[in-house]
Amino acid sequence: MANRENIRKSVRIGGASGFWGDSSVGAPQLVQLGNVDYVVFDYLAELTMSVLAAARLKNPELGYATDFVTVTMKAILKDVVAKNIKIVSNAGGMNPHACAAALAAIAAEQGVTIKIAVVEGDDVLPLIPALREKGIQELQSGAPLPERLLSANAYLGAAPIKQALDAGAQVVITGRCVDSAVTLGVLMHEFDWSFDDLDKLAQGSLAGHLIECGCQSTGGLFTDWQTVPNWDNIGYPVLTCNPDGSFTVEKPPQTGGLVSVATVAEQLVYEIGDPANYLLPDVVCDFTQVQLEQIGEDQVSVRGARGKAPTPHYKVSATYAHGFRCSGQLTIVGLDAVTKAQRTGVAILTRTRRMLADAGLKDYSDTLIEILGAESCYGAHKNPQVQTSREAVLRLTVTHSSKEALNLFAREIAPAGTSWSPGTTGAGGRPSPSPMIRQYAFLLDKSALQPAVVMDGERTWVEIAAHVPTPVRVEPVETPGTLRQAQGERGLVCEWKIEGDFVTVPLIQLAYARSGDKGDTSNIGLIARQPAFLPYIKAAITEQTVANWLVHLVKGKVTRYDLPSINAVNFVCEQALGGGGMGSLRNDPLGKGMAQIVLTMPVQIPKERL
Repeated sequence: MANRENIRKSVRIGGASGFWGDSSVGAPQLVQLGNVDYVVFDYLAELTMSVLAAARLKNPELGYATDFVTVTMKAILKDVVAKNIKIVSNAGGMNPHACAAALAAIAAEQGVTIKIAVVEGDDVLPLIPALREKGIQELQSGAPLPERLLSANAYLGAAPIKQALDAGAQVVITGRCVDSAVTLGVLMHEFDWSFDDLDKLAQGSLAGHLIECGCQSTGGLFTDWQTVPNWDNIGYPVLTCNPDGSFTVEKPPQTGGLVSVATVAEQLVYEIGDPANYLLPDVVCDFTQVQLEQIGEDQVSVRGARGKAPTPHYKVSATYAHGFRCSGQLTIVGLDAVTKAQRTGVAILTRTRRMLADAGLKDYSDTLIEILGAESCYGAHKNPQVQTSREAVLRLTVTHSSKEALNLFAREIAPAGTSWSPGTTGAGGRPSPSPMIRQYAFLLDKSALQPAVVMDGERTWVEIAAHVPTPVRVEPVETPGTLRQAQGERGLVCEWKIEGDFVTVPLIQLAYARSGDKGDTSNIGLIARQPAFLPYIKAAITEQTVANWLVHLVKGKVTRYDLPSINAVNFVCEQALGGGGMGSLRNDPLGKGMAQIVLTMPVQIPKERL
């Protein structure tokens, strides 16, 4: 444990991975160029956990993110030891002990000594029978527990990571934890923060949030993508953190990318829901007063997060199998390609439905035809000009309880190449049916789990601080001007009366945006390019106008939250992703493109403001 005498003036942390599959260049770049004290990794998504659970069932030695050991750590381990850089990673997945053993074997091969700690205690599967008797319900839908779960893991917090580092670990491997905890645990260890330092915990959680998605804060996915140099050598994020909780977002020298107030703000609003009540295991964060300041080239200072006592619950993410899915693609070339692609999709569904009935099989449980390149995701707002495109991609997805039925479907994709539309190509082989994995989220009292740290064969239990639940605060949102709404032929027409000479522009001229997912909920954050633009954005882009603009995608409630300190608003759209990432049939199951769709919404603004 750090003490007041040896607390550093600052600590540098690099974020090397945003998911299992992120580029392998991140960690070597940070180790070689970042001048970092720590490198942290985030590997886990809900789908990843179910994949890892299936892998462990087949082989007890698997169930973790193997690339972390065989690709990343194998390449950087000697340098990590030589520079005394510490590593924190949730690559342990469903089997953190196997991950640690594999890393220890690599260390032995390379002749280096390294102290590895494992965090355990997130597995909830053993508790499921008792929880089923208590009538556990899904967070969003209220549905009962499925009959058979593939995985169930609680999002642990930073306490076990802090304890492992306090005990002298150089590498900490966890299973499921909240993404930001790998950073917060480091800061709690280095600066001796207690669980009552709520504002500091909120700042540390924000620090972790800003680097948990790799390059998303250094120019990745940035609205003004054309201003970001050298994508091929984009820099991974580096934080310089101070004992008071303030920090600076940077990137290694000699790398591409961009760190600006706008790039950091886009990541700040990413997937946070209610910014005044961002729920984490260690603290409830209030980001509404966060201050971002450009203090140098590719350097942004961050301060102002506030913390409240956490709730007494962990969020648990469970997965279960729900039938099978199959998706096939064809490219259609030539005049009227979009119309030909649509007719081809309908023909395949009609033919295979008849074949299913002839075989005594029931109909598909769900189907989706998407014409990629024809702006299918824009619904009524798609550009009429692209409907005459001379190239389109038909993406056809179906689900069924029987794998046999989907094998029949898969056989009927390629025959379209000689049967119907001229210019049909690009079948690319017969698609394969795969199990459809769905997410099931619920809350679990923290007292039901006992996290532990295992190092050098010794297990030590982690004490989780008890706090009083924090009530969720919802503040009213005021919009200037008088807004009148009317349904037009192609989406919502917005008119409002504000004095002055106005011009109508697409929202992208006034705002940056970033979108992402939480289950079946889409989170769309908008940041005004100038503070003077915000009143006009808020007048035009309301809960109702967003709901109408995205009516073809969003089936549930739309709620808007304010982040006044960064001139931003955050829209939380429920039932917006076709069931959520793992169960969605859409080409964009995570809602990554939804912000881009919203950025096409019209906004009226006085000419002098532009």
